[in-house]
Amino acid sequence: MDFVGLTVKVLKILSDIAGSYGLGIILLTVIVRLAMWPLSESQQRSMKQMQTLQPKMKAIQERYKNDPQTMQRKMMEFYKEHNFNPMSGCLPLLIQMPIFILLYTTFMSPQFIQMAGDAPFLFVKSLDATLRTNAGVSNNGVMGVSNTARFMSGKNALVYLKQEPAKEVKIDKPNEAVQVQGSIKPGQPLELKMNVDNLKDLKFSEFDRIEKAEVEVSNVMTKETEKITFVRKGYLMMATIPTKAVKAQFHFDVLALILLFGLTMVFTQKAMMAMNKGQEIDPSQEAMQKSMNMFMPIMLCGTFVIIPIPAGVLLYLISSNIVQIIQTVLINKKLELEFAAEKKKVSDDEIANAKKIQEKK
Repeated sequence: MDFVGLTVKVLKILSDIAGSYGLGIILLTVIVRLAMWPLSESQQRSMKQMQTLQPKMKAIQERYKNDPQTMQRKMMEFYKEHNFNPMSGCLPLLIQMPIFILLYTTFMSPQFIQMAGDAPFLFVKSLDATLRTNAGVSNNGVMGVSNTARFMSGKNALVYLKQEPAKEVKIDKPNEAVQVQGSIKPGQPLELKMNVDNLKDLKFSEFDRIEKAEVEVSNVMTKETEKITFVRKGYLMMATIPTKAVKAQFHFDVLALILLFGLTMVFTQKAMMAMNKGQEIDPSQEAMQKSMNMFMPIMLCGTFVIIPIPAGVLLYLISSNIVQIIQTVLINKKLELEFAAEKKKVSDDEIANAKKIQEKK
């Protein structure tokens, strides 16, 4: 099943409902985050429980530090007594990762770029723009390229058969159908090829009668689209088109998104740190955690400056961080009330037991 294609269709529906592709991305992010709310709550509950049990666990480790086998046995008994699984905090992360990777892959996919790449949102001029992009002019008969250009075809091709009218057919795997023959040298003719098997909806008897096909070919990096005629040569469809070098442009709106992502990540980590309020933390561990909280946003923002990340992906990451902050605060408040009520219940039970013992005496 094409999960990326399915996600693109869902995004199209949500964008039609919301009124723009930018709002569609935010709405999709909110839906995914809400669907994973139970996993997030389970993860925070595990972290909170570990913080509560940490002093007793540390005491067991200190007491049996010279006897690893006994320490391991005592720790397992301790986990069982308190119904605590130390791996329960990691499991939600493992389940969330494939979902986040799918969404990231979707926003980076040619299908999304072709559907919503040119769409603006707020101060962002184009959702497919990266920090540095190469601009090209579509339908001028010359393809703007760089040495690392990648190409994809449209979904349909106009196929010309011998002694028959032209026929429109679908193209199988548009993001992989068009391949470069040889190397790309800006300013020199570009040779492209496509297998006849990529032309769907044709009968076996029609394959031998294919003469040529008109295909819309897009440069994935520049989003430039040219209508190119491929001529049949054996099992391949071959085409040649003139090229020119493209000039890079710097997008300050994408830079603003990168900085906004870093800011939301800082607040996300602050919300997670708030869970440790009132807990005894080792000073060295606390210092290390603060250093990581400062270093991680800077490192990721620096990575996004080097690696081309489309604005749509950054919008998704920012939306995800904002929803996560709200989730973390609300779940943490709920857990604090639960743990406080449980602590009060234990305290009340201890007082009641003490009274019973006193009355028996």
